[in-house]
Amino acid sequence: MDKLQPARLEFTPDGTPFSSAFGDVYHSAHGGPQQARHVFLGGNGLPQRWQGRGRFVILETGFGLGLNFLATWQAWRDDPQHCRRLHFVSFEKHPFTAADLAVAQRAWPEFAPLAAELQTNWPPLTPGVHRLHLDHGRVILTLVFGDATTQLRAIDASVDAFYLDGFSPARNPELWTVELCRALARLAAPGAALATWSVAGHVREALAAAEFDLEKRPGFAGKREMLVGRFRSRRPDRHPSPAERRAIIIGAGIAGSTSAHALAAAGWQVTVLEQAGEPATGASGNIAGVLRPLPSADDNRLSRLTRAGYLATRALLGRLPEARWSTCGVLHLGREPIHEAQQRRAVEQLGWPPEVLQFIEREAASTKLDWPVDTGGWWFPNGGWVQPSSLCRAALAAFPDRLTVRYHTPVDRLQQTAHGWQALAADGNVLAEAPVVVMASGHAAPRFAQLAWLPQRAARGQVSHLPATATPPLDVVVCKLGYAMPAIAGLRLIGATLQSGDTDPNLRAIDHQENLARLNLSLPGFAAGLDPATLAGRVGFRPMSPDRLPIVGPVPDPAAASPNTRLHNLPRQPGLWCVQGFGARGIVWSALMADLLVSRLEGEPLPLECDLVDACDPGRFLLKNARRTSAEADDAS
Repeated sequence: MDKLQPARLEFTPDGTPFSSAFGDVYHSAHGGPQQARHVFLGGNGLPQRWQGRGRFVILETGFGLGLNFLATWQAWRDDPQHCRRLHFVSFEKHPFTAADLAVAQRAWPEFAPLAAELQTNWPPLTPGVHRLHLDHGRVILTLVFGDATTQLRAIDASVDAFYLDGFSPARNPELWTVELCRALARLAAPGAALATWSVAGHVREALAAAEFDLEKRPGFAGKREMLVGRFRSRRPDRHPSPAERRAIIIGAGIAGSTSAHALAAAGWQVTVLEQAGEPATGASGNIAGVLRPLPSADDNRLSRLTRAGYLATRALLGRLPEARWSTCGVLHLGREPIHEAQQRRAVEQLGWPPEVLQFIEREAASTKLDWPVDTGGWWFPNGGWVQPSSLCRAALAAFPDRLTVRYHTPVDRLQQTAHGWQALAADGNVLAEAPVVVMASGHAAPRFAQLAWLPQRAARGQVSHLPATATPPLDVVVCKLGYAMPAIAGLRLIGATLQSGDTDPNLRAIDHQENLARLNLSLPGFAAGLDPATLAGRVGFRPMSPDRLPIVGPVPDPAAASPNTRLHNLPRQPGLWCVQGFGARGIVWSALMADLLVSRLEGEPLPLECDLVDACDPGRFLLKNARRTSAEADDAS
């Protein structure tokens, strides 16, 4: 894993943005916006080709200063016949900071309002996929921070137009190879177009070998020629749009509420069925939960998923002003000196920007907490706490014309029909019917026949509520063996226990005692003298997956798995989806997994790399079981 190296903002004597790393300019010295419109929009037949379409997907090989994106966004806004949703996927090995973007984009005052929105939503410079929902969710920018030569293979999208805009083939040959052109062809939708200012012979040969029919056209300003192309393959579209946008969601916890919000934002009519009288009464019902990523020195899958989820949740919270949350910061102390050393090493190896992650020594940690501690640890300056119930309510209320919630409506079973699915009550009455059902009922999901095979288990967790005046003040979230929150509504939340298979719904003094013991180990003497028998609290049951990763995607047919089946070929139960297995990470995963769900249903570019999508797919468990059973049979024969 390579650290992300940001770009340096430099200019030539005439004021053109320049990269000394590649010895090339970012755009023509003769009017960057005009070049973008002539070469990339005009060369791809835009805006005409997106008119009247539900979605249109553009992929760019070098984001640079965002000029092509801003010009495209402006053209889309100016077109009364524009597509319903515009997706723009762009790769950047060396991204600029938001501050440098702001300086450079001042050169294009015609894009000032759009540039300001882009800069406000610009993500921290961490590797991987970043999703920006712009223009009220109608323009979706998917930024891939990393090397396009490797990351193109990690992306799943159906692309209608390609902007080939890396630095010149002589300066940056890796972005113009036969292998890269084949990777582009893998993502091409039927009839996809491309445009580039380069007419170099080896570029034309590579694109022609990847099934693009090419022609030269007059170039822009000082360039005599440019290149356009059309994908000639007639293979069917692997990402069709849904014929009908209606869905039932079972459950109004954080998984169901954020999924319903994302579907409604994409234009779906959604009915949420919830057995309780209000949202977030199950595992999502705590006063607050922790929002932070989970780093690892090797940036493993769990680390990448929690980082992407953390950023996605922060972005969603920014779009839901009624949700209650705080960026008070999270201090994750080392458990002991060995763990503290591992934390320090992870910070050094990852190289994330300081607004995302820092390591602070014991003395600085003690000062920040105004309380003596034994170790230093990770400091997440923009982490904090979120009140799940407020997030659920805000998400469910955002699209009242497209989203209906029916409380006091327990679903007994699901029934497949010729046209989709029915949710049935215990007496057999049809509660709702739709082409798509999304199971988001937490630990109760395996109770339904279609998910009885799901190896998800319920884990009991108890949190303790301390009166805010019973301990010294605490201004940040502290994690170590457990966690402790700043005071919220007069209470300090600490926790949490974790007992798999324990079904006791009642508060237990012994669990309060365990939570207090963990708090006193994290902050020595912080809760001294508190009697566990006097404490209030809450018990919830988390839906845990065996590998601690989410379970999100189309629900497979359990009878169809065999040892030789590949995940993408595994037969599914048509129209049945699930958003499950969040465990104790509902806050950090909910927004990202809702985006993944909608993107897969819509056939849109996915918000995660393919290996992470596969790592969340519910079919992974069936294939593991099929292979294990086959291996055991071979051993027995």
